[in-house]
Amino acid sequence: MGLLEIRERTAVSQRVVLAMLFSATAINYLDRQTLSIIAPILQHQIGLSTIDYSRVVFIFLLGYTISQTLAGRIIDSIGTRVGMLLCVALWSMVSILHGLVVGVLTLGLLRLLLGLAEAGNWPGGVKAVSENFPAERRAFAVGVFNSGSTFGAIIAPPIVAAVAAIWNWRLMFVAIGLIGIVWVLLWHLLYRPCQPASVQPPGAGSIARHPFRMYLREKAIWGLMIGRFLADPIWWFYAFWLPVYLAQSRGFSLMLIGSTAWIPFVFAGAGGWLGGYVSDVLVRRGIPTVKARKIVMAVSALLMLFGIPAFEVRSNVVALAWISVVLMGYTSWASNILSLPADLFPSEEVAQVTGLSGTAAGLGGMLFTLATGWLVVNISYDSVFIASCVMILCAAVVIVIMVPQTRLAQSSTE
Repeated sequence: MGLLEIRERTAVSQRVVLAMLFSATAINYLDRQTLSIIAPILQHQIGLSTIDYSRVVFIFLLGYTISQTLAGRIIDSIGTRVGMLLCVALWSMVSILHGLVVGVLTLGLLRLLLGLAEAGNWPGGVKAVSENFPAERRAFAVGVFNSGSTFGAIIAPPIVAAVAAIWNWRLMFVAIGLIGIVWVLLWHLLYRPCQPASVQPPGAGSIARHPFRMYLREKAIWGLMIGRFLADPIWWFYAFWLPVYLAQSRGFSLMLIGSTAWIPFVFAGAGGWLGGYVSDVLVRRGIPTVKARKIVMAVSALLMLFGIPAFEVRSNVVALAWISVVLMGYTSWASNILSLPADLFPSEEVAQVTGLSGTAAGLGGMLFTLATGWLVVNISYDSVFIASCVMILCAAVVIVIMVPQTRLAQSSTE
């Protein structure tokens, strides 16, 4: 087989892997967004009160946070192919079981299980990227698969509403779960890692089989954990609170929210691709990999500071424009910080490192969600926008100071 044919097959395989990871992430968000869309129906049919709903959301986030580190360790142990297959199969089965919900208790239990299962998507996805893409193309690949989250958030309302209207909410959960089962079958048939030369061979300086405390001695891991603890809550704030903010502070009607609130998330999807592409271009031009990621992350952090004029301007159109810039900055940041585990650690450790940072991100999201509620009630939304800007600046400083410029377990080509 000639070199050109090998390269062509590798390129095709990489595109297949990206398409599968993008679709898994979209399904992941489709599953989790479903509950918020049909919550009004469940209020009447199973007695789901507003307090019950907040507790159910918290339980999901709790399971999701707890499982990040564990899922990463499992995927590093059993491999990406089997690990991703099990994660998607489990969350799809749990989604199907939602059709049997009889009350708030069973709903809460199933949402806990859903959070536990869905947590493996990001550690597994980043690991799959590390197995299939060299450093100079890795951040763009992460940006593409991570943008499945924004795509899932955009398509969830019309799909869920249509299926629930045509059938009912129970069959809707079953239908979405079956989509995941189809994905599992395709993943089983199609996923074969390319193993580019830039990936660290197994066993070279690996600490993957050591206890968690070995990881927690690494300054770089603490940098990633603190960075995500401070930055990821910004995404959760806009994802969970943007419609409420538009209604309460800017007087948007439900119809106006439905016709405009999706716009910033389109820009969020574009930001993930753009941020990954730019840092990969910098790497191809000779800038060290981690330094290139940091440069793009610094610019992305500055973009997120436009959250301050977003709440200050009177024009609703301009406010949505600034919010779109903020979300572009966040997803650009996310593409690069999610690439850093693969840039810094051998492939067999990537999922666990990503999982550890994901656990920190989940904790930050849970705490900031609670803090947001208190700040909105006792002060104003302004304080939340300002807090998010301070947090991203602190996250950027942490990444610059604590994350080293060189690979911790150096591969043969980086």
